[in-house]
Amino acid sequence: MHRLHCLVNRSVVAGALEQRAAPLMPKSGCHQDFVRFKSQGPVGLKRFSTAEATVAAAGKMREKTLTMETLNPHVKAVEYAVRGPIVTKAGEIERDLQEGGKQPFTEVIKANIGDAHAMGQQPITFLRQVVALCTFPELLDSPTFPEDAKKRARRILQGCGGTSLGSYTASQGVDFIRQDVASYIEQRDHGVPADWENVYLTTGASDGIVSILRMLVSGQGSSRTGVMIPIPQYPLYSAAITEMEAVQVNYYLDEDNCWALDINELHRAYQAAKQHCQPRVLCIINPGNPTGQVQSRKCIEEVLHFAYEENLFVMSDEVYQDNVYSPDCEFHSFKKVLYEMGPEYFNSVELASFHSTSKGYTGECGFRGGYMEVLNLDPDVRAQLIKLRSVQLCPPVSGQAAMDVIVNSPHPEEPSYARFHEEKNAVLGALAEKAKMTEQILNGVPGIRCNPVQGAMYAFPQILLPPKAVEEAKALGMHPDMLYCLRLLEETGICLVPGSGFGQREGTFHFRMTILPPKEKLKVLLDKVRDFHIKFLKEYATLEEQLR
Repeated sequence: MHRLHCLVNRSVVAGALEQRAAPLMPKSGCHQDFVRFKSQGPVGLKRFSTAEATVAAAGKMREKTLTMETLNPHVKAVEYAVRGPIVTKAGEIERDLQEGGKQPFTEVIKANIGDAHAMGQQPITFLRQVVALCTFPELLDSPTFPEDAKKRARRILQGCGGTSLGSYTASQGVDFIRQDVASYIEQRDHGVPADWENVYLTTGASDGIVSILRMLVSGQGSSRTGVMIPIPQYPLYSAAITEMEAVQVNYYLDEDNCWALDINELHRAYQAAKQHCQPRVLCIINPGNPTGQVQSRKCIEEVLHFAYEENLFVMSDEVYQDNVYSPDCEFHSFKKVLYEMGPEYFNSVELASFHSTSKGYTGECGFRGGYMEVLNLDPDVRAQLIKLRSVQLCPPVSGQAAMDVIVNSPHPEEPSYARFHEEKNAVLGALAEKAKMTEQILNGVPGIRCNPVQGAMYAFPQILLPPKAVEEAKALGMHPDMLYCLRLLEETGICLVPGSGFGQREGTFHFRMTILPPKEKLKVLLDKVRDFHIKFLKEYATLEEQLR
């Protein structure tokens, strides 16, 4: 009966529509015409395609709300050299080659960014197994996967809503993964206590760094927050500082002393900055990016004492903590050194340290996994940090799973232990070889001076640029090392980043390159750089300048 009533109603509606349509339809009452009417909509209304609407509105185009004039000026001021104009140009050349274009080389070698897998590094098997099992749990029944990988995947899934990687987690991340991170930190720091409530999982280290900076920036005019950053620096810092309208306070690393951090330079930069802002933050990158240095324990202790005396919040970027190659160097976490300095320091200095899935030996950049540990935060401020993190809902859950594998790797008694450590040691061993080879080849080129690559994934050599080249670059409105890197790209297909994108002392020029390409390709890259540099000097320098 109910179904019949619905059909009757439909007939009434259809009849009404036919009556309204009658003036528009031919007397034949053709059904096709009625269908056409229904597709056009009620009388008096017309549906336009996008093209028709554009034609109809000709001469009445709406002005855009967002233009370069109305754009936030701080966004316009942001620069990020690692993916800057050189990389854009490299992409254009690469597309030209793919379309059959003619270039004096057959491929573009991108050594501009620390993207290990893009450079050919293979994934760590155990990490990928665990994430695969979490992503597609049906694989848990497969005999192909080892039991320790299955055990970890089941545990991770139990921490997810609906036992699915596709659900949101708590804003700070899955609780037991944060607990695993705390256990990892305790083990890394030889027993220094770590509270998992101080651990926040993040979308890569960058996300955590920006969150902490956002909490710290305040004030106006001379009370505006000053953020002390190393020069050369990773451009994330200068970009975030610019966008937040904070004040960038440069302290220069000592290139003549293997890019060491000089405590006297910290004092100089701090005192100079106090004239126009309020320095509140001290940023450290250890091991260094782009400079590749590893800080000594003594240096870290001096830095922490300085921060204690000047009441500075310390941000320690430690994403390369597994990447130490020089036998004379050892990674010391800022937290561990702070603890060893005694309770007066450990219980008072505010410290945020950062780690990531993107670097180390895994190179899993795409998962965007990371964590930060934040010490001595005021309880009310901590609540605000949690609120800020909750706005972003949660970090990628696949990235959280990858992070858990890194901090909770296979144990000696587990079946995946041998293969895991074989792969890990192979990656780090190859990086150490490439670090040494890069230093040796570059230092053999006239006009190039490269400090030892003690850690991280980069070399940052100083390059001699003749006055004629400097003048030409200025006439073109670009930095001299930008001209150099652009010419290098166009003539050899090698994509590097000019040192001006990271900051450098006035009158010096550099480029940054990764050591990530396979050894054979890295050798080709370095040989091309050598040949290009010699040719560049011959083109721009006098004989006297070449012989210096």
